Amino acid sequence: MSATAGQAQSERGLADRLGFKPGQVVQEFLFDDDVDEELRASIAERTGEELVDEDYDGVVDAALLWWRSDEEDDLTDVLVDVLGAVEGGGIILVLTPKPGREGHVAPSEVAEASTTAGLSQTSAVSAGANWSGTRLVAPKVQR
Repeated sequence: MSATAGQAQSERGLADRLGFKPGQVVQEFLFDDDVDEELRASIAERTGEELVDEDYDGVVDAALLWWRSDEEDDLTDVLVDVLGAVEGGGIILVLTPKPGREGHVAPSEVAEASTTAGLSQTSAVSAGANWSGTRLVAPKVQR
């Protein structure tokens, strides 16, 4: 197996481990030039769909929220807004710079905001060289 093939398999494995599935629509929030392009590409490859931006107004299966400590908004408020776009039972992946990187956010801040927003944290992962991910699950809609 070539290094490139091994890298692609590893990236697809990360998107798979994060819970992304083929056919899902994934929306990004607070995209900037510091995001992890390899992670974005692996999610697009795994889902078979390009990531949609903040202007997308349909319901999505999952969301990526690139959150940094210098954001002006309140994380809880942003999570509630993101939750409104994600179908019940969907994934919200909060991505924050790793410790020692500019914009680092303490995991306790993400945990507190997610609980206040009514989300459940399922896992924390390394989501690339510079980003940590907190995987949150939106509550399923009662019918």
